[in-house]
Amino acid sequence: MKGIRVVFRRPGIVELEEYDVKPPRSGEVLVKTLYTLISPGTELAFLYALPNTPRKFPMVAGYSNVGVIEELGRGVSGLEVGQAVVSWSPHASYVTVSTEKVFSVPEDLSLEEASFFALGAICLQGVRKGGVEIGESALVIGLGLVGQLTAQLLRLSGAVPVIGLDLYEGRLKLARKLGADYVFNPSKVDVEKEILRLTEGKGASLTIEASGSPEAVNLAFRLTRKLGRVVLLGSSRGETTVNFYRDIHRRGLHVIGAHVSTVPEVESFRYYWTLKDEIKTFFKLLKMRSLNVKDLISVKLSFRDAGEAYELLRKEKDRVIGVLLDWTSA
Repeated sequence: MKGIRVVFRRPGIVELEEYDVKPPRSGEVLVKTLYTLISPGTELAFLYALPNTPRKFPMVAGYSNVGVIEELGRGVSGLEVGQAVVSWSPHASYVTVSTEKVFSVPEDLSLEEASFFALGAICLQGVRKGGVEIGESALVIGLGLVGQLTAQLLRLSGAVPVIGLDLYEGRLKLARKLGADYVFNPSKVDVEKEILRLTEGKGASLTIEASGSPEAVNLAFRLTRKLGRVVLLGSSRGETTVNFYRDIHRRGLHVIGAHVSTVPEVESFRYYWTLKDEIKTFFKLLKMRSLNVKDLISVKLSFRDAGEAYELLRKEKDRVIGVLLDWTSA
Protein backbone atom coordinates (compact mmCIF):
# COMPACT_ATOMS: atom_id res chain seq x y z
CA MET A 1 0.00 0.00 0.00
CA LYS A 2 1.16 3.50 -0.81
CA GLY A 3 0.88 6.47 1.51
CA ILE A 4 1.70 10.15 1.22
CA ARG A 5 3.74 12.29 3.63
CA VAL A 6 5.23 15.75 4.10
CA VAL A 7 8.96 15.98 3.46
CA PHE A 8 11.48 18.79 3.83
CA ARG A 9 13.36 18.17 0.60
CA ARG A 10 16.05 20.76 1.23
CA PRO A 11 16.23 23.99 3.30
CA GLY A 12 13.02 25.94 2.77
CA ILE A 13 11.44 23.41 0.38
CA VAL A 14 8.31 21.46 1.43
CA GLU A 15 7.04 18.63 -0.74
CA LEU A 16 4.63 15.69 -0.65
CA GLU A 17 5.99 12.27 -1.52
CA GLU A 18 4.65 8.76 -1.83
CA TYR A 19 6.07 6.00 0.37
CA ASP A 20 5.46 2.34 1.07
CA VAL A 21 3.28 1.85 4.14
CA LYS A 22 4.76 -0.81 6.40
CA PRO A 23 2.28 -3.42 7.68
CA PRO A 24 2.26 -3.72 11.46
CA ARG A 25 4.56 -6.32 12.95
CA SER A 26 4.20 -7.99 16.33
CA GLY A 27 3.45 -5.36 18.97
CA GLU A 28 2.60 -2.66 16.42
CA VAL A 29 -0.52 -1.02 15.00
CA LEU A 30 -1.21 0.65 11.67
CA VAL A 31 -2.89 4.05 12.12
CA LYS A 32 -4.82 5.94 9.46
CA THR A 33 -4.07 9.62 10.09
CA LEU A 34 -6.94 12.10 10.41
CA TYR A 35 -5.13 15.23 11.65
CA THR A 36 -1.62 16.39 12.37
CA LEU A 37 -0.61 19.57 14.17
CA ILE A 38 2.39 21.55 12.99
CA SER A 39 4.80 22.43 15.80
CA PRO A 40 5.83 25.86 14.47
CA GLY A 41 9.04 26.56 16.38
CA THR A 42 10.63 23.15 15.93
CA GLU A 43 9.44 22.44 12.41
CA LEU A 44 10.33 25.84 10.95
CA ALA A 45 13.75 25.59 12.59
CA PHE A 46 14.28 22.16 11.00
CA LEU A 47 12.93 23.35 7.64
CA TYR A 48 15.34 26.27 7.49
CA ALA A 49 18.29 24.38 9.01
CA LEU A 50 18.71 26.73 11.97
CA PRO A 51 21.40 26.09 14.61
CA ASN A 52 20.84 23.08 16.88
CA THR A 53 18.86 21.18 14.23
CA PRO A 54 19.94 18.05 12.31
CA ARG A 55 20.44 19.86 8.96
CA LYS A 56 20.04 16.56 7.13
CA PHE A 57 17.80 16.50 4.08
CA PRO A 58 15.45 15.17 2.99
CA MET A 59 13.61 14.67 6.28
CA VAL A 60 10.08 13.55 7.08
CA ALA A 61 8.33 16.32 9.00
CA GLY A 62 6.13 16.43 12.08
CA TYR A 63 5.48 14.61 15.34
CA SER A 64 1.88 15.32 16.44
CA ASN A 65 -0.36 12.71 14.81
CA VAL A 66 -3.94 11.69 15.61
CA GLY A 67 -5.86 9.01 13.78
CA VAL A 68 -7.70 5.69 14.05
CA ILE A 69 -6.26 2.20 14.21
CA GLU A 70 -6.57 0.49 10.83
CA GLU A 71 -4.87 -2.84 11.59
CA LEU A 72 -3.45 -4.68 14.59
CA GLY A 73 -0.15 -6.51 14.54
CA ARG A 74 0.25 -10.00 15.94
CA GLY A 75 -0.16 -10.29 19.70
CA VAL A 76 -1.65 -6.81 20.21
CA SER A 77 -4.21 -6.60 23.01
CA GLY A 78 -5.97 -3.72 24.75
CA LEU A 79 -6.44 -1.85 21.47
CA GLU A 80 -8.96 -2.35 18.67
CA VAL A 81 -9.52 -1.42 15.04
CA GLY A 82 -11.30 1.93 14.73
CA GLN A 83 -9.99 3.22 18.07
CA ALA A 84 -8.78 6.84 18.07
CA VAL A 85 -5.15 7.26 19.16
CA VAL A 86 -2.35 9.80 19.15
CA SER A 87 1.33 9.15 18.55
CA TRP A 88 4.58 11.05 18.10
CA SER A 89 4.43 10.30 14.39
CA PRO A 90 4.97 12.45 11.30
CA HIS A 91 2.71 14.26 8.85
CA ALA A 92 1.76 11.15 6.88
CA SER A 93 -1.44 9.45 5.74
CA TYR A 94 -0.56 6.19 7.52
CA VAL A 95 1.89 5.49 10.35
CA THR A 96 3.02 2.19 11.82
CA VAL A 97 3.64 2.56 15.54
CA SER A 98 4.63 0.41 18.51
CA THR A 99 1.75 -0.08 20.94
CA GLU A 100 3.97 1.40 23.66
CA LYS A 101 3.99 4.69 21.78
CA VAL A 102 0.30 5.15 21.02
CA PHE A 103 -2.10 6.75 23.47
CA SER A 104 -5.87 6.41 23.43
CA VAL A 105 -8.04 9.47 22.92
CA PRO A 106 -11.00 9.77 25.32
CA GLU A 107 -14.30 9.19 23.50
CA ASP A 108 -15.74 12.61 24.35
CA LEU A 109 -12.69 14.59 23.22
CA SER A 110 -12.48 16.01 19.70
CA LEU A 111 -9.62 14.75 17.57
CA GLU A 112 -8.68 18.32 16.65
CA GLU A 113 -8.10 19.09 20.32
CA ALA A 114 -6.30 15.78 20.83
CA SER A 115 -3.76 16.76 18.16
CA PHE A 116 -2.19 19.14 20.72
CA PHE A 117 -1.10 16.20 22.90
CA ALA A 118 2.62 16.49 22.09
CA LEU A 119 2.87 20.22 22.77
CA GLY A 120 0.67 19.74 25.82
CA ALA A 121 3.07 17.18 27.25
CA ILE A 122 6.06 19.39 26.44
CA CYS A 123 4.51 22.34 28.27
CA LEU A 124 3.31 20.28 31.24
CA GLN A 125 6.76 18.87 31.93
CA GLY A 126 8.28 22.35 31.65
CA VAL A 127 5.84 23.92 34.10
CA ARG A 128 6.20 20.93 36.41
CA LYS A 129 10.00 21.28 36.52
CA GLY A 130 9.56 24.94 37.45
CA GLY A 131 7.91 23.91 40.72
CA VAL A 132 5.51 26.85 40.81
CA GLU A 133 3.68 27.46 44.08
CA ILE A 134 0.32 29.16 44.62
CA GLY A 135 0.80 32.91 44.72
CA GLU A 136 4.18 33.03 42.98
CA SER A 137 4.63 35.40 40.06
CA ALA A 138 5.35 33.73 36.72
CA LEU A 139 6.62 35.13 33.45
CA VAL A 140 6.44 33.52 30.00
CA ILE A 141 8.74 34.83 27.27
CA GLY A 142 7.38 33.96 23.83
CA LEU A 143 3.67 33.43 23.19
CA GLY A 144 3.59 31.00 20.30
CA LEU A 145 1.78 27.69 20.80
CA VAL A 146 4.16 26.57 23.56
CA GLY A 147 4.01 29.91 25.35
CA GLN A 148 0.22 30.11 25.14
CA LEU A 149 -0.22 26.64 26.62
CA THR A 150 2.42 27.34 29.26
CA ALA A 151 0.69 30.52 30.39
CA GLN A 152 -2.60 28.65 30.81
CA LEU A 153 -0.90 25.87 32.79
CA LEU A 154 0.81 28.39 35.06
CA ARG A 155 -2.54 29.97 35.80
CA LEU A 156 -3.97 26.53 36.63
CA SER A 157 -0.99 25.89 38.92
CA GLY A 158 -1.80 28.97 41.01
CA ALA A 159 0.75 31.47 39.71
CA VAL A 160 -0.26 35.10 40.38
CA PRO A 161 0.25 37.13 38.33
CA VAL A 162 0.92 35.35 35.04
CA ILE A 163 2.76 37.71 32.69
CA GLY A 164 3.46 37.18 29.00
CA LEU A 165 5.96 38.82 26.65
CA ASP A 166 5.96 38.72 22.86
CA LEU A 167 6.81 40.97 19.92
CA TYR A 168 3.50 40.33 18.11
CA GLU A 169 0.33 42.14 19.17
CA GLY A 170 -1.98 39.36 17.98
CA ARG A 171 -0.26 36.86 20.28
CA LEU A 172 -0.46 39.27 23.22
CA LYS A 173 -4.18 39.77 22.64
CA LEU A 174 -4.77 36.01 22.47
CA ALA A 175 -2.81 35.34 25.67
CA ARG A 176 -4.85 37.95 27.49
CA LYS A 177 -8.05 36.31 26.26
CA LEU A 178 -6.83 32.89 27.46
CA GLY A 179 -6.09 34.05 31.00
CA ALA A 180 -2.75 35.84 31.23
CA ASP A 181 -3.00 38.67 33.77
CA TYR A 182 -0.63 41.04 31.97
CA VAL A 183 1.03 41.05 28.55
CA PHE A 184 3.76 43.31 27.17
CA ASN A 185 5.62 43.93 23.94
CA PRO A 186 9.34 44.38 24.76
CA SER A 187 9.79 46.54 21.66
CA LYS A 188 7.25 49.06 22.94
CA VAL A 189 7.62 49.19 26.73
CA ASP A 190 10.36 48.93 29.34
CA VAL A 191 9.56 45.36 30.39
CA GLU A 192 12.07 45.35 33.22
CA LYS A 193 10.30 48.33 34.77
CA GLU A 194 6.88 46.72 34.27
CA ILE A 195 7.92 43.37 35.78
CA LEU A 196 9.39 45.08 38.83
CA ARG A 197 6.18 47.11 39.21
CA LEU A 198 4.06 43.96 39.19
CA THR A 199 6.29 41.96 41.56
CA GLU A 200 6.93 44.44 44.37
CA GLY A 201 10.31 45.35 42.93
CA LYS A 202 11.64 41.78 43.06
CA GLY A 203 11.24 40.26 39.59
CA ALA A 204 9.40 37.09 38.58
CA SER A 205 9.67 34.10 40.90
CA LEU A 206 9.56 31.79 37.90
CA THR A 207 10.41 32.65 34.32
CA ILE A 208 9.80 30.22 31.47
CA GLU A 209 11.64 30.97 28.24
CA ALA A 210 9.41 29.60 25.49
CA SER A 211 10.56 31.52 22.42
CA GLY A 212 13.68 29.55 21.50
CA SER A 213 15.48 32.83 20.84
CA PRO A 214 19.10 32.97 22.07
CA GLU A 215 18.63 36.67 22.90
CA ALA A 216 15.70 35.89 25.20
CA VAL A 217 17.82 33.84 27.60
CA ASN A 218 19.61 36.84 29.09
CA LEU A 219 16.31 38.70 29.23
CA ALA A 220 14.90 35.82 31.27
CA PHE A 221 17.79 36.09 33.73
CA ARG A 222 17.36 39.86 34.10
CA LEU A 223 13.62 39.66 34.78
CA THR A 224 13.83 36.90 37.41
CA ARG A 225 14.11 37.68 41.09
CA LYS A 226 17.05 36.77 43.31
CA LEU A 227 16.92 33.02 44.13
CA GLY A 228 14.28 32.58 41.43
CA ARG A 229 14.01 29.88 38.75
CA VAL A 230 14.47 30.10 35.00
CA VAL A 231 13.12 27.21 32.94
CA LEU A 232 14.53 26.89 29.43
CA LEU A 233 11.56 25.32 27.63
CA GLY A 234 12.06 26.66 24.12
CA SER A 235 14.80 24.96 22.10
CA SER A 236 17.32 27.73 21.57
CA ARG A 237 18.35 28.12 17.92
CA GLY A 238 21.80 29.59 18.46
CA GLU A 239 24.38 30.46 21.09
CA THR A 240 23.96 32.80 24.06
CA THR A 241 26.81 34.61 25.78
CA VAL A 242 26.11 34.72 29.52
CA ASN A 243 27.85 36.50 32.37
CA PHE A 244 27.39 33.62 34.81
CA TYR A 245 28.86 35.42 37.81
CA ARG A 246 26.76 38.56 37.51
CA ASP A 247 23.49 37.12 36.24
CA ILE A 248 23.30 33.64 37.78
CA HIS A 249 25.91 32.84 40.43
CA ARG A 250 25.74 36.10 42.40
CA ARG A 251 21.94 36.17 42.27
CA GLY A 252 21.47 32.49 43.14
CA LEU A 253 19.30 31.68 40.13
CA HIS A 254 18.26 28.12 39.42
CA VAL A 255 18.44 27.42 35.68
CA ILE A 256 16.49 24.35 34.58
CA GLY A 257 16.75 22.66 31.21
CA ALA A 258 13.33 21.31 30.24
CA HIS A 259 13.70 19.45 26.97
CA VAL A 260 11.02 16.78 26.74
CA SER A 261 13.68 14.10 26.19
CA THR A 262 14.61 14.38 29.88
CA VAL A 263 11.34 12.92 31.17
CA PRO A 264 11.52 9.46 32.79
CA GLU A 265 10.48 6.46 30.71
CA VAL A 266 9.02 4.11 33.33
CA GLU A 267 7.67 5.81 36.44
CA SER A 268 6.58 9.34 37.39
CA PHE A 269 7.91 11.13 40.45
CA ARG A 270 7.86 14.69 41.76
CA TYR A 271 8.67 17.25 39.04
CA TYR A 272 9.36 14.44 36.54
CA TRP A 273 6.40 12.61 35.02
CA THR A 274 6.45 10.14 32.15
CA LEU A 275 5.09 11.15 28.77
CA LYS A 276 2.22 8.73 29.24
CA ASP A 277 1.17 10.42 32.47
CA GLU A 278 1.63 13.92 31.02
CA ILE A 279 -0.57 13.07 28.02
CA LYS A 280 -3.26 11.53 30.25
CA THR A 281 -3.21 14.67 32.39
CA PHE A 282 -3.41 16.92 29.33
CA PHE A 283 -6.46 15.04 28.05
CA LYS A 284 -8.12 15.32 31.48
CA LEU A 285 -7.59 19.08 31.48
CA LEU A 286 -9.07 19.36 28.00
CA LYS A 287 -12.11 17.28 28.97
CA MET A 288 -12.67 19.46 32.04
CA ARG A 289 -12.39 22.58 29.85
CA SER A 290 -9.57 23.79 32.07
CA LEU A 291 -7.45 24.38 28.95
CA ASN A 292 -8.41 26.09 25.70
CA VAL A 293 -6.69 24.81 22.57
CA LYS A 294 -9.48 25.50 20.09
CA ASP A 295 -8.59 29.18 20.01
CA LEU A 296 -4.99 28.23 19.23
CA ILE A 297 -6.01 26.75 15.85
CA SER A 298 -5.56 29.70 13.51
CA VAL A 299 -6.35 27.74 10.36
CA LYS A 300 -7.08 24.20 9.19
CA LEU A 301 -5.71 23.20 5.78
CA SER A 302 -5.67 20.08 3.66
CA PHE A 303 -2.41 18.15 3.83
CA ARG A 304 -2.07 18.99 0.13
CA ASP A 305 -1.50 22.61 1.18
CA ALA A 306 1.34 21.79 3.58
CA GLY A 307 3.73 24.13 1.78
CA GLU A 308 1.28 27.00 2.22
CA ALA A 309 0.90 26.10 5.90
CA TYR A 310 4.59 26.58 6.63
CA GLU A 311 4.65 29.83 4.66
CA LEU A 312 1.75 31.16 6.73
CA LEU A 313 3.56 30.28 9.95
CA ARG A 314 6.72 31.97 8.71
CA LYS A 315 5.19 35.14 7.29
CA GLU A 316 2.04 35.70 9.37
CA LYS A 317 3.41 35.37 12.91
CA ASP A 318 1.06 38.00 14.26
CA ARG A 319 -2.04 36.27 12.87
CA VAL A 320 -1.21 32.55 12.56
CA ILE A 321 0.28 30.44 15.36
CA GLY A 322 -1.52 27.09 15.04
CA VAL A 323 -2.04 25.15 11.80
CA LEU A 324 -3.85 21.82 11.65
CA LEU A 325 -3.36 19.58 8.62
CA ASP A 326 -6.48 17.63 7.61
CA TRP A 327 -5.81 14.09 6.26
CA THR A 328 -9.41 12.88 6.17
CA SER A 329 -9.46 12.95 2.37
CA ALA A 330 -6.15 11.09 1.93
